[in-house]
Amino acid sequence: MQNKKILRNLIALTLIPGLGSKRVRHLVQECDQLENLFNLSKTQLRSYEGVGEATALAILSFDDWESVDQQIEDTDKIGAQIITMRDSEYPNLLKEIYDPPILYWLKGDPEALKKPGVAVVGTRNASTYGKKQAQKFSTKLAEKGLCIFSGLAYGIDTIGHQSALNVGATTVAVLGSGIDNLYPKSNTEVANSIVKSGGAVISEFPLGMIPEKNNFPLRNRVVSGLSLGVVVIESGIKGGSMITAELALDQNREVFAIPHHLENPSGTGCNYLIKKGAAKLVQVVDDILVELPIDFESDGNSAKELPKKAPSWKEYKLDKLSTSICEQLEQQSFQIDDLADELSVHTSELLVALLQLEMQDIITQKAGKIFELR
Repeated sequence: MQNKKILRNLIALTLIPGLGSKRVRHLVQECDQLENLFNLSKTQLRSYEGVGEATALAILSFDDWESVDQQIEDTDKIGAQIITMRDSEYPNLLKEIYDPPILYWLKGDPEALKKPGVAVVGTRNASTYGKKQAQKFSTKLAEKGLCIFSGLAYGIDTIGHQSALNVGATTVAVLGSGIDNLYPKSNTEVANSIVKSGGAVISEFPLGMIPEKNNFPLRNRVVSGLSLGVVVIESGIKGGSMITAELALDQNREVFAIPHHLENPSGTGCNYLIKKGAAKLVQVVDDILVELPIDFESDGNSAKELPKKAPSWKEYKLDKLSTSICEQLEQQSFQIDDLADELSVHTSELLVALLQLEMQDIITQKAGKIFELR
């Protein structure tokens, strides 16, 4: 059961202008007095990481508790709920990202967010080819039991959601506005179908929030954060889908892209991601499935996320440099130049050792010469 006082305090933090989710998250994770947060002194508040003078004063001066209680009341009225980082319903995969939301409003089944799935993203102005690929891949992924995550926007997003619904699969829509202020309005029926079919519509933005431009990159990090991988169906060189792909890479998620005709401007982003090695080229759905940590049941349409394998490098007889490399990669992934600096070795010497470890399947290389343990 949620602690009502803590819930009110967390909602209040989201209503204070200019705080930023990073500061709020640090405060929520570190503060052992959340129930009394708004009764702490300025000195006590400033003792927490990221809380400076301005932030402490903003918290101390907050007094709009009427709006906080109205949020709770209105959430109940529309049959929704508020999930916080402290609740068991909050998905672990989302907690792993650099900047997870401290809470979100949800309409539908909270367990839908915990299902293994992929994000299907792309342009709002999809070509005939893009629409066809979105429907084909979304349908086949959904038929395999994967949840389809997307942003409920026009074009590729809508096709992704609708394709999952058409085969009776689960899909989750992440909004850049309050869940009571759907955008675009024309997708209201799609949103209602998502909820009725066992999926969910969610947003970290309070009820009443309009779809402001700055909200969408924040929305995109949640779309990728909930997924095991992101499939970019069709995108130009700039736009939300490219941002989502970049966020997914930062979150250590798999990124896939559909190749496009060279003269199709709305597919240049996909081709660019493939060319740079940032995304895996996708021709058939198995190109995606083989890269995901998923166990598919014998019925072929039920997916279960596999537990993460423990590092196995200690089972090998390694020289001193290789051992040092693995010890560093056990802590975090490294770009080759940064790893060379960390270990105080020449890049050419490091490259030889990395190649050997790759051949032994101990480490793997991601786009941008970033290395990590398998």
